[in-house]
Amino acid sequence: MAPKWRDLADRLAERIRSGEYEPGRQLPHIRDLVAAGEGSKSTVHTAYKALEAEGLVTSSRGHGTVVRPPAALQRLGTDRYDKAKWRDGDEVAFIADRVASGRPHSRGDQTQTVSRVQATDTIAAALGLRPGSDVYARARLIKESGRPTHILTSHYRPEHVEGTRLVDPAPGPAGRGGGFRVLYDAGYEIDRMREELFARSATPEEAKVLQLPSGEAVVELHRTAFTADGTVVEFAIGVHAASRFRWTYDFAVPDSTQPRSGQR
Repeated sequence: MAPKWRDLADRLAERIRSGEYEPGRQLPHIRDLVAAGEGSKSTVHTAYKALEAEGLVTSSRGHGTVVRPPAALQRLGTDRYDKAKWRDGDEVAFIADRVASGRPHSRGDQTQTVSRVQATDTIAAALGLRPGSDVYARARLIKESGRPTHILTSHYRPEHVEGTRLVDPAPGPAGRGGGFRVLYDAGYEIDRMREELFARSATPEEAKVLQLPSGEAVVELHRTAFTADGTVVEFAIGVHAASRFRWTYDFAVPDSTQPRSGQR
């Protein structure tokens, strides 16, 4: 059974999402909710702090607790992987999203753990390995202004990354240009990407790590990176808080009647 503050926070969150409490509206004073029988002062205060942590409200002295306008972070599609950003510059993918959204960013917004693990069936199939083979897993947690936005875990064959900064767990991207630049310098230039997206309910652990309200969905991303000769050099699984992103893809419309570039 959920604690009283969680139940109250969920009910208020639902009223915010339904539009009953529109952006800019001040939520009831804590004393008013206490008087209405919604719980003790501590219960209401904790519920409001949870709503603030989830990005639904802001609190300030003199203004009370106010509903925030929905401001989803723009997540670029193909443009976030532009080689000019990471090969020739220092704009890794999550920073490219922040730049496009006009939002502040810091390299310290990304933290990671790196471990050598046995590949699951899905990971092994993506990397062309036998299930149970050793792979490196680089799990990143990305935050914006201290609030988690998504988890991204990249998987690599050991022979592609051993001895590189991709196995260094230090916070922030793996040096200038991030992971794709590390692969490029090792002789594995990313030439083609495949992304698969699907929505699902968050697991309890994901909800805890991403600080999600009850019932919040996540968008799971599977990203496969190929070199020009078809070698898979990264398979990444991302879990994104659905309400914190909007996804943008801008691409040329294919015409299968015409030869592709480089073909005659």
